[in-house]
Parts: sequence; C-alpha cells; structure tokens
Amino acid sequence: MEWHATDAQSLAIIDQEIGEHALSPAEYEIVRRVIYATADFEYKSLIHFSDLALQSGAAALAARTTIIVDAPTVQVGINTHLQTTFSNPIYCSMEAITRPQKERTKSAWGIQTLAHRYPEGIFVVGQSQTALSALVELINAEEIKPALVIGTPAGFIDVDRAKAQLDDSLVPHIRTEGRKGSAVVAAAIVNGLVDLAWQAYGGEGNGG
Repeated sequence: MEWHATDAQSLAIIDQEIGEHALSPAEYEIVRRVIYATADFEYKSLIHFSDLALQSGAAALAARTTIIVDAPTVQVGINTHLQTTFSNPIYCSMEAITRPQKERTKSAWGIQTLAHRYPEGIFVVGQSQTALSALVELINAEEIKPALVIGTPAGFIDVDRAKAQLDDSLVPHIRTEGRKGSAVVAAAIVNGLVDLAWQAYGGEGNGG
C-alpha cells in the first residue's frame, strides 16, 4: 500500500489510542489496518489469529496460491494491491457458474464449487455467512484443506457457530469474533497480509 501523509497521521493516532496490547508485530499490523479501514477500535479484541495463520497465509501468497472470495466487494478491495505484488489469481463465488440449488445461496453454492476446484486455496469470506458455513462443512468433511481462511462476515444467525467451528478446525485462519465483520474488514486483513508477505518473500528476487 502506498502511504501518504494523512495515512501516517491516522496510523499515529491509532498507535496512540490503541495503547498496550499482547499482539505480535505482524498481528498488530493486520489489526491496525482493520482499525484504519473501519475507525472501529473494538476490532483490537475481535480479530483472532489461529496458530501459524500469518506464516501459512504469507507463504501461500508468495506461492501464487489461488484466492477465492465470497463477494465482488472483497475482490475489488484486494485486486489492485495483489496485481502490484504477487498477482495471485482471484475468483469470486458470486460469479462462479453453478447449477441452481434451492437449499443454498448463490454465494454458498459458488464457494462450494470453487472449493472443490481449488481445495488448497486461500479463502476470504467477508460478507456471506452462508458461504462461511458451506466452507466450514467442507473443511469438517475433510474434502478441502485450505492454506488459509479469512472469515469476517457480520450476522445474527449461525455466523457464531460457523466461526466457532472454524476455530475448532486445524485450518490456519483469521476470523472476527461475534456478530461484527464486513467485506471491508476482510479486504483490510488481506492487504495487510500481502504487505507482510511481500516484505518476507517479495522484492525483485521473487519476480515482483
């Protein structure tokens, strides 16, 4: 991300207001990005990182692993940054060609279809709780083994259960706790992770 003077001032304000914390430097960078994008300091305690989530995600980005997103909003939010770094392919579940199915939403059916096509991909679910539930079902059935799952949809019904099941899985993931979340949060997490991965793996030596 290209930072400007106003961005630096905003980040300085965030650093001042967030105070002491127990986050690692990399985790803090992700959380700070989310707070910058949302102006909501509650995300300091709402974003959860599983063991090895950042390491696995960064390595997968560097390996040009395919990214599956649940909504065009997420795709638009991360595409520009990815195209200037690792250029990972991105597919959106809402645009996947699927056969009609009454029992699932278009997003859920699309993510299920793409998950079978890219079982070890990076999955970013920022908007659709039904897509997250469908993804977790496939993980629990051991039909897919994602390199990383980012799950941040807001919701009141079943979203807590899907996030809890994601927490119980052995899949590396970053998620929001409780009802809060959005596509903006998901995009901020991805873009922060891309920057961290670029620092670790990128540069001229990696063909960037």
